[in-house]
Order: sequence, then structure tokens, then C-alpha cells
Amino acid sequence: MADKSVVTSERFQQGIKYDDYISQINVNKDRFQLNYDTAGNAMEAEDVKFFKDTVENPQGAARVLVVGEDWCPDVYRGMPVIARIAEASGMDMRVFPRDSHLDIMDEFLKDGQHQSIPAVVFYTADHEYICHWIERPAIANKETAEITEKIERDMAGEDEQTVRRARRDQINSKYPEWQKATVKELRALISSASKQ
Repeated sequence: MADKSVVTSERFQQGIKYDDYISQINVNKDRFQLNYDTAGNAMEAEDVKFFKDTVENPQGAARVLVVGEDWCPDVYRGMPVIARIAEASGMDMRVFPRDSHLDIMDEFLKDGQHQSIPAVVFYTADHEYICHWIERPAIANKETAEITEKIERDMAGEDEQTVRRARRDQINSKYPEWQKATVKELRALISSASKQ
């Protein structure tokens, strides 16, 4: 992250609220809604308490910025989880479409070089940077690679469309578990960042 962020408090306020973002997107509204519905089960009572407590703590995460695009599977799977966390805790969530906010994206590149989305950035109520999280939980990376390898092995010779559909279906079936993993990772990340 840059020493001086382009995301000032004023810039943050220019972001789109989640419901407004969903109302104006061009593709995948149904997928956002499906993942929003399943994300309702991603948090336990202790998770809700954790996020509410962090919002109430002056040094805790009270704001969350999400960089994403409606066409991206990691975004339509992951952003609804962040929306549920924000709703349950009272966190102020703002969305910035990546392709029209590349200066923000450039601050939160994965491995310092990839424009991976969603990029999820937490701030205090006074807009002090706390931490950020990118793309998807670690278990999703591991299991996506395993699914891809198995599909390619088991479906060798099938047409590309059939292979892609099978891969997508298997990944989508995993997403309720990955939503829970996202919640746990975000809790751990915020806890770790808050202790520094």
C-alpha cells in the first residue's frame, strides 16, 4: 500500500452502497443474489458479535471498501459475504468498480502486481487503514486447483464448454463452505492487525 493513500475519507464516501451497486450492475445479479442468500448462513453468533465489537471499538474496523466488477466470479461469490458482515455489524461498506478506479486498485495489488478482485479494505471510523484481504480464502485456492486438476483428468477429450461448466458447478457447490472460511479469515486478519 502507498504511504499516502488515494482513498481519503472523502473519496471513501463517494463509493457506492451495496444495494445501489447491485441495482445498477449489468450482469450476474442472480449470482450475487444467490451468494447473498447463502452468505446469510456464513456467520455464527460469535462472528456477528466480533464484527459488531470491532465497529464499536474506536480502533476497530468500522468501514469497508470493496473493489470489484460484476463479471468476476470471485466478486459475485465474495462481495455478498462482505455485505452480510457489514449489515450484521453496522459497518459502512462502499463499492468501487475496479476498471473506473484503477488508482485504488493499484494500492491493493495481489503480490504487488495482480489486479485481483475483490480487494476488501478495512478502515477505522476515522478512516485509518487497518488491513486488506484479496480475492478469496486460502481453502478456495487449494480446492479450486484440486477441482481443476480432477476435472481436466476425468473429462479429457470433452468439449471445452462442458469442462468449464462442470468446473464451475463444482466450485459453486463449494462456495457455502468458502463463505464461512472467508468470515474466519477476515476475523483473524482484523484481530491480528488490531493488535499491532
